[in-house]
Amino acid sequence: MTGSTAVSGCRLYLVAPDPVPDDFGTSLRAALAAADIAALRLTTTDRAVVARVLPITRAHGVALILNGPPALAAATGCDGAHVHDPGDAAAARRVLGELQLGVFCANSRDAAMRAGEAGADYVSFGPLTADADGDTELISWWADIMELPAVAECAEGGLDCAALARAGADFLAVGDAVWNDPRGPDAAVRALHAAIASAI
Repeated sequence: MTGSTAVSGCRLYLVAPDPVPDDFGTSLRAALAAADIAALRLTTTDRAVVARVLPITRAHGVALILNGPPALAAATGCDGAHVHDPGDAAAARRVLGELQLGVFCANSRDAAMRAGEAGADYVSFGPLTADADGDTELISWWADIMELPAVAECAEGGLDCAALARAGADFLAVGDAVWNDPRGPDAAVRALHAAIASAI
C-alpha cells in the first residue's frame, strides 16, 4: 500500500466481517470488481479462512492485510499485518520483514509517531466521523506534516468518507457500510468512490 495526501490519491481499504461468513467470497468478488480497492483487512487466526480469501484478493491485485498474528500473516502469504498496539510495532516489523505493517493508533498523535519510528508502513486512526471537527483536524494535521500514509477508520458511510478524504486521508477503511448495504457490496463500493470523487 502506498499513499498520497492528495484527495485524488485517496483509496478504499475494505475491512472484512468478523467472523468471516462462509459465503463471503461472493460478496468480496462483487466488491473488488466494482471499483479500485487498495486492500482488504481480514480478522482471523484460521489458516483455512486466509486460504479462501487470498486467491480472490490476488486475482484483483488487492493487498490482503491480516488483522492477526504477524507470524501467521507471513506464513500464509498475506501481504502484511495490522496490529493494534503501537508498542508491538517493532516486534511485528522484525517478523514481517518486507511485508506491509499497519498500526492502529486510535486518535493518538504520539502513538502514530512512535509507530512510524518503529517501522510502520501506515498508521490507522479512528473510528472517525466527519461530524467531529477533531477527527478531520487530526487527519489534516497528519497529512500536512507526515509522509507516512494514514488510514481513516470510517465510523459511518459515504459523507464521512468524502470529508475525511478532503482532510487528507490516504486510505478510507470501510466495513459494514459495504457488506450490509441492501443494494449489494458492488453498489456500495461505487457509491463510496463517488463520495470520494465529490471531495476533489
